[in-house]
Amino acid sequence: MSPPPPQQPLSNLHDNLVVGLPSLPDLVLTALSVCLLFTSSASKSHTITATRCPFLSFPPNPRRFLKIPAMSHSATSSPSPSTPSLFLLPRRHNFASPQSLSDWLRPRLPSDSFASWGIKPGTKNVHNLWLELAEGETSLADSTPPIRTVQVVTVRVAGKHGKFLVESHQELSDGNVRKRGRPLSEKMKPNEDPESAAVRAIREELGSVIIGGGEGREGGVIEVEDIVRIDPNSYEMRVEEKVSDSYPGLPGCYVLHTVCATVEGLPEGDFCTYEVDEYGESEEKNLADKAVSVKKHYWTWVSAESIKP
Repeated sequence: MSPPPPQQPLSNLHDNLVVGLPSLPDLVLTALSVCLLFTSSASKSHTITATRCPFLSFPPNPRRFLKIPAMSHSATSSPSPSTPSLFLLPRRHNFASPQSLSDWLRPRLPSDSFASWGIKPGTKNVHNLWLELAEGETSLADSTPPIRTVQVVTVRVAGKHGKFLVESHQELSDGNVRKRGRPLSEKMKPNEDPESAAVRAIREELGSVIIGGGEGREGGVIEVEDIVRIDPNSYEMRVEEKVSDSYPGLPGCYVLHTVCATVEGLPEGDFCTYEVDEYGESEEKNLADKAVSVKKHYWTWVSAESIKP
């Protein structure tokens, strides 16, 4: 009988076991790789898809009762690689005069389109755009062509029999008529929330018919806030990208804040209202006189299905 094999020393057993296991640095690198993999996957799910509309900035203090949903974009084209962050504030351009604005725009826009501003029926001129910039209602991206970003409140005024108020057309100060076919809309002022902008829009564009002579039911002055009811559950917000109708050739980014409201005292049939002075509060009165302004608004009642989204 052969003698049993000699027993392996304990130290050799330990060495053999250690050879089959990864070293400590390898374990650390593996753990870090796993952590980075999960971190990368999680971050992709929270990536914000930017729009071509530059420098979007929304009213910082919307009324608390308004339900603000997630933003949706109506544009189907993919954003360019140079699109800035969605939450950057606009870089304001300080144009000393409409002429300096015109000089800045001319090389950045198609010459035939720019030449039609204020000439083509229904369009506005450089003085209008300068006033919008001066009053903070509009911002321009420093690009070619520039992109005009404007915040707009749209008020869907509900009437009887399920009808809604739509502005059919406008009569302008230059004698031309501009077709509209949309609910009451107004550019928002800086730091203005949608509810305040809606009430102001109703006062400015419908005030001549709902306030009338200014006498209330008991002889007091009618306050627009007392006869306007805004549906707190109706708030919607979306972004549209299209070339401006008012400024041909100028791409526009429209941030639309929509609310539904009822207004007491409106006529049940078609009617028109007067714009007292569209730029009456402007400090640049001499320049405002050269801008194209709205003199009359013409309104009609239509079914909800006929209103364009």
